[in-house]
Amino acid sequence: MFQLDQLAYQYPGGQTLRFPDWQLPQAGQAVLTGPSGSGKTTLLSLLGGLLSPSAGRVVLAGQDVARLPASQRDAFRGRSIGFVPQRPHLVASLSVAENLQLAQYLAHLPQDPQRIDTVLTALGIAELARRKPAQLSQGQAQRVAIARAVVNRPAVLLADEPTASLDDEATAAVLALLRSAADEAGASLLVASHDGRVKSTFATTFALSRAGVSA
Repeated sequence: MFQLDQLAYQYPGGQTLRFPDWQLPQAGQAVLTGPSGSGKTTLLSLLGGLLSPSAGRVVLAGQDVARLPASQRDAFRGRSIGFVPQRPHLVASLSVAENLQLAQYLAHLPQDPQRIDTVLTALGIAELARRKPAQLSQGQAQRVAIARAVVNRPAVLLADEPTASLDDEATAAVLALLRSAADEAGASLLVASHDGRVKSTFATTFALSRAGVSA
């Protein structure tokens, strides 16, 4: 689960985003909505420990992430947070399986080939384990990015606009994969999207507005 408590982030140029207090229970699923500039991607970065808040806190799995020393924060993020970016950002020189092994290594976890095989099988891409990213279709690469995000059984799974430029069939498939992967990992799932097809899929919505922006 995670909780936002008086959270704010100030950009280097001086603009500040202030976020409503909110929490998502363990294994809860929700969509994050809001107009451009409302801070969806910034909030995901704060939740993912990629940015540190200017004020307030993010509590994830009982831990105030920003208060962790940098060395511990990286390992905690790798173990407890799965992130699916808009583009897969797979390491081109590594195979699919090696990309997942890298996720385990960065989280300071032992290499677990069986876990990797289990995740790839669950997502229907076990036969791609030895392929390099350049040999994957867009849809296959997206599945690998989801596999990488859940391989360490994270407490929270975050996805940033995962259905951008996808048709209806592909959108439904990606959302089903995300939700089943979150269920398998027992993770809370938050999907940032402005896509109406995504919004209609989730019972819970966390809506941001430009009203939270100040100079």
